Amino acid sequence: MLTLTEVEAMARRAHEGQKDKAGRPYAEHLAAVAEGVRARGGDEAQIAAAWLHDAIEDDALTEEWLTAADLPDRTKAVVRALTKREGEPPEAYARRILDTPGARLVKESDLAHNADPGRLAVLDEATRNRLTRKYATMRALLGIG
Repeated sequence: MLTLTEVEAMARRAHEGQKDKAGRPYAEHLAAVAEGVRARGGDEAQIAAAWLHDAIEDDALTEEWLTAADLPDRTKAVVRALTKREGEPPEAYARRILDTPGARLVKESDLAHNADPGRLAVLDEATRNRLTRKYATMRALLGIG
């Protein structure tokens, strides 16, 4: 099995050169989500999924890579649950997360970092308002207070 250190290195390489909406290196977001999962009591499978949670969606890694990767099935299931599908309604996305053991905790950490006021403050008002509504809707669908 890949170690967490190896998963982190793979995720950092896969997202190299990517920036978040605030113009920061994308790996900072991945590290924050992984640390948030750890702080919330997540296990190694969930922490690994946190490092990889956007990799397929962002085309940083492929589904074929994930299938072949030497990772626990639970990690793979959480990554797949968190990978948004084109045209998928938020309700269906939330249901898949809730139906996948361990996925809600990773998404909770992702939402917490995405909605961090410091990160949102650097965005233009329209984007900040749109994302704030989007994150609040997803928190409500997932039952996250």
